[in-house]
Amino acid sequence: MWWFLLQIIIGISFWVPPLFFLVGKCRKKRKISVEGKSVPSLDYAIIVTAYQQVDLIEEVVQSILNINYERYIIYVVADNCDISQLHINNERVRILRPEKVLASNIRSHFYAIDRFERNHDIVTIIDSDNLIDKEYLNQLNAYFAAGYKAVQGVRKAKNLNTVYACLDEAGDIYYRYIDRKLPFDAGSSASLAGSGMAFTVDIYKKCLGEMLIEGAGFDKVLQYELLRRKEHIAFAEQVIVYDGKTAKSDQLVKQRARWINTWFRFWMLGLKMMFRSIVRFDWNQFAFSLMLMRPPLFLMLLITGLVCLINIFVSPWFLVYWGVTLLVFFIFFFGALHYFRADKRIYKSITYAPRFIFYQLLAFVKAKRANQLSVATEHDSGSAHYEIEELRKNK
Repeated sequence: MWWFLLQIIIGISFWVPPLFFLVGKCRKKRKISVEGKSVPSLDYAIIVTAYQQVDLIEEVVQSILNINYERYIIYVVADNCDISQLHINNERVRILRPEKVLASNIRSHFYAIDRFERNHDIVTIIDSDNLIDKEYLNQLNAYFAAGYKAVQGVRKAKNLNTVYACLDEAGDIYYRYIDRKLPFDAGSSASLAGSGMAFTVDIYKKCLGEMLIEGAGFDKVLQYELLRRKEHIAFAEQVIVYDGKTAKSDQLVKQRARWINTWFRFWMLGLKMMFRSIVRFDWNQFAFSLMLMRPPLFLMLLITGLVCLINIFVSPWFLVYWGVTLLVFFIFFFGALHYFRADKRIYKSITYAPRFIFYQLLAFVKAKRANQLSVATEHDSGSAHYEIEELRKNK
């Protein structure tokens, strides 16, 4: 009996997206748009964080300066960087170089916050390899005008130049669908993605002002603190950031090692939130806790494969359950690619998924030492020079 119960528990993660999908279909969707509406022009602090690398800083800053908006200041935090080759001369840009190495997203963010030149309404976080859509801030305004204090946008790939980059984007699209769109449609919150996100300055300070988090994972703690305060994190499909995808196998291993390390460090937050949500009958927190506790996809698939192999000898009839479960997974995986109009190259790259999973297994082995191996993903500047207008054509 315990073997069957264990399998049901393992399979729950695959059935959460269909649950969110059905709940979302039963709810009346709240339409949020800037079209035909007068929304306030909020004052933005745009924090761009860089660690050791500044190769792409001028590119991301230029993409921000090209936006259709007026009220903002860009704060570039160049942590442990040589800024002697940076040539940015614009009244909207502040280059900040900490005296001591911070090696922390939160420290970098608050280093900038402590040096704000005026009382900004909103802070938005951008990575050093990002480019942003021209309507980025205008679209964000609509969500803050609707009463949200935290918003996560869409991080689209700006490079699909290798199989690894395509598979990286395929996974990102899947999570964008099951961790952001479906929960938000179902009345819960979207998960945070590390960049392309925005918050009222006040709520960001309240959530992370007293926190000191080493390594990756500040977004995990931030989303937990937001929901603990009964806030909803909105998912904004029109708020678009173009994100550099891992193009090489060594980049992939280091990045995934950090992500796996982060999940093991913070999955208990999901358990705490589940208990809290049950006591308080809070759907937002309960739905979000299911998402927080779910293991990385490659681990779920590997465990499923192992369980199915055991079932061949122990309980062959239970393979029907796993067959249906995996069918549901593939329906939602390809449904996500279809919904977000994935590039044809992404579909073609899926045949290389076993190799991708192999490198994630290597990352799993190195996960314990992830923060010693690397603090941030190294980006290949040679593969990232894409004009924003060219990217917009492929929406």
